[in-house]
Amino acid sequence: MLNFALSLKIYLHVGPVDMRKSFDGLLESSVRASGEIKCDGGLFLFMNRRRDRIKLLYWDTDGLVIWMKRLEGGRFQDLAPAVDSTHVTLDATELNMLLSGIELGDVKRLPRYQRNLAKAS
Repeated sequence: MLNFALSLKIYLHVGPVDMRKSFDGLLESSVRASGEIKCDGGLFLFMNRRRDRIKLLYWDTDGLVIWMKRLEGGRFQDLAPAVDSTHVTLDATELNMLLSGIELGDVKRLPRYQRNLAKAS
């Protein structure tokens, strides 16, 4: 299991991506989808058409890192984006559930306290 900070911004690219792409090709896909380069520590997810492979691209203080998972059986969940969106935003818990094969639509979250940073300033 990967361990990421809860505050990490995670963007799942909508639509299939050619898994032959590497650093520059995936970065170009994320820039084309969002219109800007996000080297602020965000993590970008890309899936192939069959949804049995996933690549994660993220900026690690001094360079790009790629992590890939190929399923021997089964598929990753197909998440529907918001209207006219080029990506789905996830948090670290949802990412781990996605990678573990847990369907996110069936998960029920209990209410928790969330600090509002806008009011704290």
